[in-house]
Amino acid sequence: MPYQYILYEKKDHIAYVTINRPDVLNSLHYAANVELSDAFNDFKNDDESWVAIITGAGNRAFSAGNDLKATAEQTARGERISDKPVVFGGITSGFECYKPIIAAVNGYAMGGGFEIALACDIIVAADQARFALPEPRVGLIAGAGGVHRLPQQIPLKLAMGMLLTGRQVTAQEAYRLGFVNEVVAGTELMAAAERWAKEMLECSPSCLRLTKEAAMTGLSLPIEEAMKQDRPILQRLLNSEDFVEGPKAFAEKRKPQWTGRFKQ
Repeated sequence: MPYQYILYEKKDHIAYVTINRPDVLNSLHYAANVELSDAFNDFKNDDESWVAIITGAGNRAFSAGNDLKATAEQTARGERISDKPVVFGGITSGFECYKPIIAAVNGYAMGGGFEIALACDIIVAADQARFALPEPRVGLIAGAGGVHRLPQQIPLKLAMGMLLTGRQVTAQEAYRLGFVNEVVAGTELMAAAERWAKEMLECSPSCLRLTKEAAMTGLSLPIEEAMKQDRPILQRLLNSEDFVEGPKAFAEKRKPQWTGRFKQ
């Protein structure tokens, strides 16, 4: 589908998703969320796309979250808000995509924008980035996963300090808290995100997907039970082409040629 509110490009096994509404700090209305959902569905289903990077257009904001102004204007005009299901940001409730996703946070990541970043596997932040879940300040809650993901990713008291005040934290503080992997100068942001992506591309794409699946599905389980749940995942690993290629390449002292495919 043609996109009006995002940019979507695929190159060398990397999918690039850019929220392209810089005039409103890359905030998201319904149509933008539809486009993001479509792009991430394409990424999930494309066998040649192994890693995704999501960022925001411009240098002010990754995403300011839900476009409350657009929603208010729509309701003021008497227009009906669509009840067609759509995943906010394309990934906040997309629990079946086990390919790695990197957030390149170039500025403000507020509310839903922060929730998109939290739904990613890696967060690389520009030094001017800011993070917050300010929903209670406008009569809302961080309902796109923020109230759950943040307490899972950093210590509970630190998470509650952010959730119950809506306060902003800098990129440097976010790194110290533990939900940001790396802080770089703004001019180096995409290069840093691509460096992470290329390190992942050195690994088997099928093994990365299975690793993420095992990690995510085991989060709420005791270790013993989680390891039992790994058994079907390990069986799928044995049926992957990369399971054969990895040891073969090691024995032949050459770089492996990954396919990411599973045997039929």
